[in-house]
Amino acid sequence: MKPFASTLNPIIVRLIVAGLFTGALVSGVFAQQSGLPINAAASVNGAIITNDMVEQGIKAAISQGQKDSPELRKAVIEKFIEVLLLSQQAEKDGLANSEKANTQLALIRQNYLADLELSTYMAKNPITDADVQAEYNKEIASLGPQGMIVEYKVSDIAVASEADAQAALARIKKGEPFDKVAKSVSLAPNKVQGGAVGWVQSGQVGPQLASVLAALSKGQVSPSPIQMQQGWYLIKLEDKKSSKPPSFEQAKQAIRAGMTQRKQYEFLSQIAKDAKIIVQ
Repeated sequence: MKPFASTLNPIIVRLIVAGLFTGALVSGVFAQQSGLPINAAASVNGAIITNDMVEQGIKAAISQGQKDSPELRKAVIEKFIEVLLLSQQAEKDGLANSEKANTQLALIRQNYLADLELSTYMAKNPITDADVQAEYNKEIASLGPQGMIVEYKVSDIAVASEADAQAALARIKKGEPFDKVAKSVSLAPNKVQGGAVGWVQSGQVGPQLASVLAALSKGQVSPSPIQMQQGWYLIKLEDKKSSKPPSFEQAKQAIRAGMTQRKQYEFLSQIAKDAKIIVQ
């Protein structure tokens, strides 16, 4: 007998959660299970729906607010059967070998394998509680002796050259509003908001910008253009505030998420170094 899909298709999750079918087509399924393999929950024309797949479906439904129950298990199996019936009919109708189907199946396979690779890598290289605690301690130590989080409300103007930055700065020094100059000359997308960036923490910007922001008073503009990798910048400090940092218990989930994202990015970057990538 042929096994059904080895992974939980997103379409199946939607059917399970939304309950798009009534289940009438398979109302007698539980009376027809004799002769199935040990790990089989159901069979449709010889294709097996495994108990492992059903468990994945139940977990997906629970994550969407459903309650675990025998009724939920029955509903999940029925949805798998309905989707399998439709997919088998698509095979009969010749849709499985269409260009659209092949493209979508290739994308599903690639996405699954990418997720599997990342999850396998993280399982082999886990972020421990000690790692999270050490990162928290490092961030707290970076706040300085006062132990406060400093946030800056910032606006900026980004231009291509130092000459352009100097010309924009001259206009500002003559009394032209910063936001008006930003709308006029800035190359950044936030030019339509007058260069408004919003609130940033000192640790979220590079050391060069952090030192400039620390030296500015509310309403001041950087006294000279700042050269960054992306171009030349003028910075205006709109406002400034300090706040007490969260406790470790409050911060540990966000810290772990950030460390996970960074670790995955570093892994991907390492793979990319050894790859031949061509972009049209």
